[in-house]
Amino acid sequence: MGENAKGPGVFLELRKRLQSGLLVIWRDVAKSYAEVRVTGGDSSLHIRTPRGLLIVELPAGVSLVEGSCREAPERGDEIHFRMRLNVDQHTDDTGALGSVMERLQVRESYSFHCQSCGTRVLEERVFKRVLPLPNCNWSSLVDDWCCHPDPFANLKLLPRAEDCLLGDTHLLVPLDRGCEETLTQELSPITNKMADGQNQDTPKPNRRRTLVSCKSCTAGLGEAVAPGTLKLYITEVTVRPSVGDSQFDTSPDRSLFLEQTIAARLVELSSSQSVFRFSIQASDGKAFILLWLLNSDSLIASFSATPSLTVRGDAVTSPGHRQCSEHQSPTEAGSAVKVLYLPCSPSASTHQDVVDTWEKDIGVHPLELPLTTCQELLSVLTASTSCLPPSLHSMNSYQVAYMRL
Repeated sequence: MGENAKGPGVFLELRKRLQSGLLVIWRDVAKSYAEVRVTGGDSSLHIRTPRGLLIVELPAGVSLVEGSCREAPERGDEIHFRMRLNVDQHTDDTGALGSVMERLQVRESYSFHCQSCGTRVLEERVFKRVLPLPNCNWSSLVDDWCCHPDPFANLKLLPRAEDCLLGDTHLLVPLDRGCEETLTQELSPITNKMADGQNQDTPKPNRRRTLVSCKSCTAGLGEAVAPGTLKLYITEVTVRPSVGDSQFDTSPDRSLFLEQTIAARLVELSSSQSVFRFSIQASDGKAFILLWLLNSDSLIASFSATPSLTVRGDAVTSPGHRQCSEHQSPTEAGSAVKVLYLPCSPSASTHQDVVDTWEKDIGVHPLELPLTTCQELLSVLTASTSCLPPSLHSMNSYQVAYMRL
């Protein structure tokens, strides 16, 4: 995150469950509360500033309680407003489509594509069974509950023919002959690094993995966890219905795809398992990012204060980040999740005590991703933070970010 990064001229967050909202305006846009007027329109919010009229389109069933916008304590160069909302509780939330884990169905035909280049890597797969894998700590639970030795010790849960097994961040599917034409397999380099604090006289055993990549663009997609079984990460492949597949010819922007995929998965896991703290890990099992899901009901929008800060609506920051001008066209308030995060790499983390506490807490849910994807995710989070008003950058030891759904 650059030290000179400047936030938006206007930032808006609406909370549907709390039926409240926060509006932050930089003094570059307005000098005082008296220069700002906020009113509700037809499924929209109108923000009048000396720079012009900003219109934010709201989802159906969400509207401003007229006259509820009031001053909040100022913070540095920012003017804050609080407001109340009317939210129809019966309105369906269609903003989030969910991850591929929620969409896969039996006896439907799917094609798997490399997310980087869009090439089909698995053709027309029809699954007779789509089954979730047990929790990542299932083996430890067996030891706690069984009065006899674990019968599953050192055994892998692998799919049978026409099976698809769903992990937290990956899919296990059987190999077929067609994979030889679209996928490349190679052994990972030999590593013999010592664990932190480990005695140099007791080297850590080598672990070589069979990495799987796209033959067209060489992007890593996962690994072969056993002969005849592929492990594909949901952040590296897109799964699409074979029927009507031509409408998905163009792969979405990589940062946007990664952001939406991880955000949707966090919401699903928090809903199904009541977990809200996650340890983003590479394949070595070492934490790379600590991630705390705060809420998933936010609607956010932002406008840039100066021409030099003009950002496209599909950029890394929130939806609808635009230049604040007199002839501003409406922008839509997009669904997002709010997270706290803390980098764990030795060069980035200055809060080792927090990292150590999380690593010992069984309530923290580990999520495995490729190392390069962990790095990409950290870049997405820091970019989001840098585009927020400075007063919203951090909370205690953690950085704050919004991830779009």
